[in-house]
Amino acid sequence: MIKIQEAFQNGKAFIPFLTCGDPDLETTEILLPAIAEAGADLIELGIPFSDPTAEGPVIQDANLRALNAGVHTDQIFDMLQRLRGQIRIPMVFMTYANVVFSYGTEKFLKRAADAGVAGLILPDIPFEEKEEFAPACREAGLELVSMIAPTSQERIRQIAAEAEGFLYCVSSLGVTGVRSQINTDLGTMTDLVRKTNPDIPTAIGFGISTPEQAKEMSRYADGVIVGSAIVRLIAQHGRDAIGPVTDYIRQMKAAIS
Repeated sequence: MIKIQEAFQNGKAFIPFLTCGDPDLETTEILLPAIAEAGADLIELGIPFSDPTAEGPVIQDANLRALNAGVHTDQIFDMLQRLRGQIRIPMVFMTYANVVFSYGTEKFLKRAADAGVAGLILPDIPFEEKEEFAPACREAGLELVSMIAPTSQERIRQIAAEAEGFLYCVSSLGVTGVRSQINTDLGTMTDLVRKTNPDIPTAIGFGISTPEQAKEMSRYADGVIVGSAIVRLIAQHGRDAIGPVTDYIRQMKAAIS
């Protein structure tokens, strides 16, 4: 299994997100190796869920398209198993506690590890409740990635001290989605993380969509995460999204290099 921190070993990391099965699993299966080839350093994979509370309308719609197409978790594991060996960058699932619980936590994590997934992000699980999943993740060999928002310094220190893989820095409060401006004092937040835990990489997500924004955010963090802008391209182009998405990823990677 490729470890998460490998994504941060060659300069700033570009981390795209997509929803598995949008518009269909066949397209996702083509997109994933193409995204890696285009310059992604780590890929976040969304598992379709009927109530994705952290997501804005763009990614909510992607979840609905995948669910309406009949995509389910076993199919996603099977797809990743087929791709294993073709993708030489780390992948993590970004999903919700109910998806993991309903599948069976130990079974889910074992299948994820067997498919080459390196970590898990659960945006609906607060830091105080992470021990519901952390021991099982460690047992399976996955890293449970924590998120920090622009909140109190003491809370950021607590989360950073125990972080695994990388620390997902939420650029602004609210749900995912493209934003014209990001005004949070991210430099203070990432500096605090580095002082608390110098070994943990940071990546900023929520709202980044342009090369200019990506370049700006990469001044503060070790990586940049982009979801809604990519999912929007997939919504626009459907099965023909491979070219537009890979072109976009090349532009974004170049902006932070």
